[in-house]
Amino acid sequence: MKQFLLSILAISATLFCAHAEEPAATPAKVSDIRIVMTTTKGDIEGTIFASKVPMTAANFLNLAKRGYYNGIAFHRVIPDFMIQGGDPTESGTGGPGYRFADEYHPSLKHSKPGLFSMANAGPNTNGSQFFITHKATPWLDRGGNPRNAAAMHTVFGEVTKGQDVVDGIIGKLQGRGMKGNGVGDKIVSIKILDSTDALFAAQKVNLDKWNAILDKK
Repeated sequence: MKQFLLSILAISATLFCAHAEEPAATPAKVSDIRIVMTTTKGDIEGTIFASKVPMTAANFLNLAKRGYYNGIAFHRVIPDFMIQGGDPTESGTGGPGYRFADEYHPSLKHSKPGLFSMANAGPNTNGSQFFITHKATPWLDRGGNPRNAAAMHTVFGEVTKGQDVVDGIIGKLQGRGMKGNGVGDKIVSIKILDSTDALFAAQKVNLDKWNAILDKK
């Protein structure tokens, strides 16, 4: 009888183990991702801060992977401030058809030249437009504008090589007076040098939503 009971317990334990759920896989670590942006003025090499602002990074890299930015001019350039692009209408009013929230990381500030940052029309209105700085622009940080405490722009990358190209970019609209030259230097392509798999897996919900909208265009 004792041996019979031990056999039943052993069988029960085996069945329990067979039906027990496997531990959930640990999500892959999201690392920063290198890019090369080829423009009509030359190449700009950069690093996208996917480890610190993953939603913003996923948005930019997804658009780049889709070829969204290819052929779009830098529509707005203000010397000694920044170059702005990413608008398919090249008017300053266009975007991908969706908006997403500002993303903040305390270590990412507009503290030097060569920073990639999101252009917006106010809080939580990010889309496809971005700019690259010519110099430090601290008034664009969260809390940096005393007249509008809610205003901020999300820093999401930095130039690692080619700041001279950034500084030489001519805009379709040039200068603070915004007198257009009618053409503007363009983004030819954006090459992604590192895997986006971990980032895109972590941002799947957002990417599925964004791509559903982009696929309708």
